[in-house]
Amino acid sequence: MTPARAQRARTTRLVPHVQRPRFGTAQVWVESPLQVLSAIEAHGAGLLGRRTTIHPRGGTTGMDATMRTLMAQAPLGVRFGEAGLQVPPARSRGVNRWVTGDAFSGRIQRELLGPVRADEVVIVDDGLATVKLLDLLTSPHPVPLVRPRAPRNAIRTALGLAAWYRLRSLARQGRLMALTALPIRREADEAFREMGGHLEHHRFEWLGTQPVAEQFHEPVIVVGSALAADGLIDSAPYLRWVLEQAEDGPVGYFPHRREGPGFLAALAAHPLVTVHPNTIPVEMRLRGLRPGQTVRALPSTVLPSLRLLLGPNHVRITGQPVPEVWWTAAASPGLRAHLGSSLEVPAP
Repeated sequence: MTPARAQRARTTRLVPHVQRPRFGTAQVWVESPLQVLSAIEAHGAGLLGRRTTIHPRGGTTGMDATMRTLMAQAPLGVRFGEAGLQVPPARSRGVNRWVTGDAFSGRIQRELLGPVRADEVVIVDDGLATVKLLDLLTSPHPVPLVRPRAPRNAIRTALGLAAWYRLRSLARQGRLMALTALPIRREADEAFREMGGHLEHHRFEWLGTQPVAEQFHEPVIVVGSALAADGLIDSAPYLRWVLEQAEDGPVGYFPHRREGPGFLAALAAHPLVTVHPNTIPVEMRLRGLRPGQTVRALPSTVLPSLRLLLGPNHVRITGQPVPEVWWTAAASPGLRAHLGSSLEVPAP
């Protein structure tokens, strides 16, 4: 093979082409509001096929409002199954794409250990978790697919390691796709494509076609964090930090779905803080912000997502690093670094 032909072959491997729209059917399992939105984006982009069925996990906080909203707006070809705890079987015949938003889920990993008869497995966006997944999948050494804060034991580690091998095998067969709105490190991007995986990006194109349903007028918007509710940081300094944002004027606070009523009542007692009810993802709610408004948040997926959505509106998005003294012993160094990466991620 000549050097020129070798270069062309390498380029072809690195940039697999996906035709759109794609035909066929998709079965989707989602466990969070952002995953639901990401599945809609994937379908709207023509990546899942003509007919997509979305199965939401039952008992998940914040899902009901998101489901009601998206069911009313969903594009042609999308239907919703009943909420439950049963993952659509990967062994089912007649399904072209088997789709999930969380390859770190033990439930999903157990399903992947059996026969996967779908033509392709698709990972839809779950923010920073998707970035972490691609980093681990492209590691040159086997790494168990386990969340940074998840408890480790021999069984969980073995399952995560088996999932690492299975997903890489699917990628080598050209049967694994990942879709994300976030930029991926060049090394991980190239390694994933070199392996045979398909990597696609979206910019919330479908969401951008929907009418803006809400307007918020506070000059400062604070997007709530689950870090205190999950015991990863002390709640007292976090509460003080939020209240400090109101020293120069009104603040709108958008709670995380896991924040408790006591913490929110303490915030709402401040005359300049408005605690907005938790309904649908902030990526959907805050699209109407205008130049001059500022969004502040601790490290999380919402920072790069909102930079992408609100950058054209010249809305300032500010990430607040977590001071070292806020962290509790439950937050491992790896988890802290993983979350902190959101502070450095620009909009693609």
